[in-house]
Amino acid sequence: MSRISYIENLREWEGTFSFFYPIKVRFSETDMFGHLNNTVPFTYYEMARIEFFKALGFMQDWVKPNNETIPVVADLQCDFLQQVFFDENLQIYVKANQVGNSSVDVHYMGKRENGQICFTGRGSMVQISKLTGKSVAWTEEMKELLLKSGPNQLCK
Repeated sequence: MSRISYIENLREWEGTFSFFYPIKVRFSETDMFGHLNNTVPFTYYEMARIEFFKALGFMQDWVKPNNETIPVVADLQCDFLQQVFFDENLQIYVKANQVGNSSVDVHYMGKRENGQICFTGRGSMVQISKLTGKSVAWTEEMKELLLKSGPNQLCK
């Protein structure tokens, strides 16, 4: 699949996900043409990403008022493969693709109930200090959890 720069082989890439969050497309998320508005997958990514980070145990610490670190989105993209319509049930898959010192490249995949991929995405998340705004390195435990979350690699 040459048009999606972060995916070499769509079928192989598809098989590397395990975590997903179910979504039902609401009427308010469709546009005047009756299909999913092109901004909505980013909201789906956020919802699934939060659940993914909860499952890893990260969100519970990030939301504590006295915790110094928070995650921020550094970049985010979506590639549309098929139209999506009102009332469809989707599964939004999330995985840590590459883990850096304080960042993680997160990949996303939106699939229909019949297994068809509707859209894909990726984005960089960086852990920063609420006080300084500077990046804060993952702990070794966090790196291990990210690496175990799916087939991915450590970046230097």
